[in-house]
Amino acid sequence: MKKFLYPNKTEWKQLLERPSLEKPNLDAVVQEVFDAVHKEGDKAVIRFTEKFQGFSGELEVTQEEIQAAKNLISPELISSIRLAVDNITRFHALQVDEGMCLETMPGVECWRKSKPIQKVGLYIPGGTAPLFSTVLMLGIPAKLAGCEEIILCSPCDKDGKLHPAILFAAELVGVTKLFIVGGIQAIAALTLGTESIPAVYKIFGPGNQYVTAAKQYAQQYRVAIDMPAGPSEVMVVADDSAYPAFVAADLLSQAEHGSDSQVILLTDSELFADLVEDEVIKQLENLPRKELAAQSLENSRILVVSSGDFTELINAYAPEHLILATAINDSLVEKVVNAGSVFIGNFTPESAGDYASGTNHTLPTNGYARQYSGVSLDSFVKKITYQKISEEGLRNIGPAIEHMAEAEDLMAHKNAVSIRLNTTK
Repeated sequence: MKKFLYPNKTEWKQLLERPSLEKPNLDAVVQEVFDAVHKEGDKAVIRFTEKFQGFSGELEVTQEEIQAAKNLISPELISSIRLAVDNITRFHALQVDEGMCLETMPGVECWRKSKPIQKVGLYIPGGTAPLFSTVLMLGIPAKLAGCEEIILCSPCDKDGKLHPAILFAAELVGVTKLFIVGGIQAIAALTLGTESIPAVYKIFGPGNQYVTAAKQYAQQYRVAIDMPAGPSEVMVVADDSAYPAFVAADLLSQAEHGSDSQVILLTDSELFADLVEDEVIKQLENLPRKELAAQSLENSRILVVSSGDFTELINAYAPEHLILATAINDSLVEKVVNAGSVFIGNFTPESAGDYASGTNHTLPTNGYARQYSGVSLDSFVKKITYQKISEEGLRNIGPAIEHMAEAEDLMAHKNAVSIRLNTTK
């Protein structure tokens, strides 16, 4: 990690930049895959799956494979997954919108109800780690919302297999179809539909920069996405009241996601920064994914600044994950307006939100926390408004509508009210 001591404010923007690939290259690759899937359907998906995943064969996971998965994972993991399901379900069930109805004036009733998105696609990363936890984070709110079709795509290994925990989690949360397809071709198939993979109305799930670019491209085909969720990131804000070993562990927990992940430490103490740096080096050596984490750390920063600058830097970066480990947490929490999810205190690791505390871990990255929320139950529904006006209600509200429509020179709008008022007199 590169360390910067009290950088000038003019340097902040550059220091907070994320690592990225050249966008024109991404766009060209995405368009090529989408065009091929559009023309060739399954044939193109199979070809890209063989090219990028090293497997050529049936795309859909069979029920036999799904049923067998439970026997391939440990009882301890099964118990842990079930605990996570309970907590995630409790938290998201509280988000159910019962609707509201209001008589805005006598005879004029307005209300709103949530309706599920009928067909949703879940993308589950699996290239460098089998993220079965993401199955829970997306599948549980989809099921609670009442989505009729929940289609899951995830990259397989060279034998055409998904991690059994992904299969177990998918069955547990009610996924309706599973496919061993990853990357751009998975997003293209969910967008356009193929002989095997149904087209959906909205696509969910994190991924690398190629997957993110593909999701954004999918919107050109009138398919919605949850958010532009790309490589994972964390910002840790800590002072001398924090534990250097804890902070280092939190930084590494995100760095190990992939070489394009980024971690940032903000602190007001040079000594603390040095202690964290030493801990990062020590803990890194014991990680199975230390090479990936080390590459990520090359894109990462330690910024030693005044504590008075913490809030402005947090909101400027708009982190996916924000960990607050300071003596002034309460003050900082109130001032944070741009963050995907916030973890408060020395004993609240970001890993808790990743797996089992109950909140959703599918969050906006790359600064999109300025305008996007993380996935919730609301992500899987549409809000439809309704209104019902009686004769009395139209007499009450009608003249105002007539005056407004006439002022906008929309006389047919006015007439739609006038003809009714004249009929009921």
